[in-house]
Amino acid sequence: MTAINVAWAAMGGDPALVSRVSTVARQGALEARLPVRELARACVGACALAAAELGARRAGLAEVPGVRVDDGAVATAFVSERHLLIDGRAPVTFAPLSRFWRTADGWVRTHANYPHHRARLLDALKLPGGASVDAVAEVLAERSAREVEETVYAAGGLAVALRTAEEWAAHAQGAAVAGRPLVERERLGTARARALRPLDGDPLLPAAGLRVLDLTRVIAGPVATRTLALLGADVLRVDAPQLPEDPDAHADTGLGKRSTRLDLRLPADRETFEELLARADVVVTGYRPGALDRFGLSPEALVDRGPGLIVAQLSAWGAYGPWGDRRGFDSLVQVATGIATIEGSPERPGALPAQALDHGTGYLLAGAVLRALTEQSEHGCGIALRLALARTAAWLTADGGEQGGPVTGTAYGTSGSAYNRPDAWLVETDSGIGRLRHTLSPVSFVGGPSNWARPPGRWGTDPACWA
Repeated sequence: MTAINVAWAAMGGDPALVSRVSTVARQGALEARLPVRELARACVGACALAAAELGARRAGLAEVPGVRVDDGAVATAFVSERHLLIDGRAPVTFAPLSRFWRTADGWVRTHANYPHHRARLLDALKLPGGASVDAVAEVLAERSAREVEETVYAAGGLAVALRTAEEWAAHAQGAAVAGRPLVERERLGTARARALRPLDGDPLLPAAGLRVLDLTRVIAGPVATRTLALLGADVLRVDAPQLPEDPDAHADTGLGKRSTRLDLRLPADRETFEELLARADVVVTGYRPGALDRFGLSPEALVDRGPGLIVAQLSAWGAYGPWGDRRGFDSLVQVATGIATIEGSPERPGALPAQALDHGTGYLLAGAVLRALTEQSEHGCGIALRLALARTAAWLTADGGEQGGPVTGTAYGTSGSAYNRPDAWLVETDSGIGRLRHTLSPVSFVGGPSNWARPPGRWGTDPACWA
């Protein structure tokens, strides 16, 4: 089974529709030892096919529009954060303490891009807040990687010891992840969802009229909701004021969306949130599993309060197993699952050519939401979707066993040339945060949109209401 078939089947799609997908293959795009290019094609292609299918359903078309996946567009979009310029300035994507460190018995990787994660890391290592890279390196060089991992996580920070794929497969969390579907799909409740109006006009916007509450951060979740916004959804991102977002990250993934801040601990803000929830069609969450449960925002509770909702839950490690309540990021999942070992050398661990687990899972999530909407037009009930970066990693590193098999080459038509002109998929846009150079979306189908209808605004400054 080829990669596009696996991704499409994971979303519950009709296998016959894969014939609507064609690809432009380009040498040099997302080159790696692992089949990253094939995974990226499949995730984007399945997402675009889900969009085309829903668009055809809502517009009453006799045939699903053709989908075109161009390796150049995909490769450029999978490193969108690297191509971003804000008034000519390139953002910093990793902080000094987010890196690999040599330990007494191997390697560990930390993530400290956000101030609170940096503070917890240094606290766990008993170092002052202004500690230098050299000071951290000196402490870590005297400890074992697994000890650092457990000590930092116990303090609320982020650190993961380097493992081989075999070591991860033997780990309880690795086994738990491998036993799950690539996209978990579950019907919840019996109440019917709000019917979306038929579509007309140009371009074809499959998600037009859809109201999406975006409770995600960093890359994977925001990529998914950025894609839904491209396709016409009214996406409102809601953040807690006490957890400020990196403005550069928001500039990259905030295209097409609006952004507001609500503190759910405050009665007035909670009331506003409940009013938003009452009219939402989709809720996408990307916080650590269980983190939102105290606010009654588990998938089951959300569907109980919003009959017919589609609830998409994204996590790093999966909402199960011994690591089910841990925070995580793409770079850390690569280290735990053996990817960094495969892509590295005997001297030093490596990394994928893009944060492909984040981007790939983001497109899978967006596609799963679109497919759920198509299914809802038939049965109408609420749907819970669950995806995990570690499960996408298991797919990327699979050796042909169960769970859909490995990522393999696509079976649909190919043509093209070398990938040497990323500027072909870059545009410049004026916005409220400056002149942006950003990537175009790789999600493309006949009659569909080519760019977002609105640029990102300043983080957290939009009114907390539906458009």
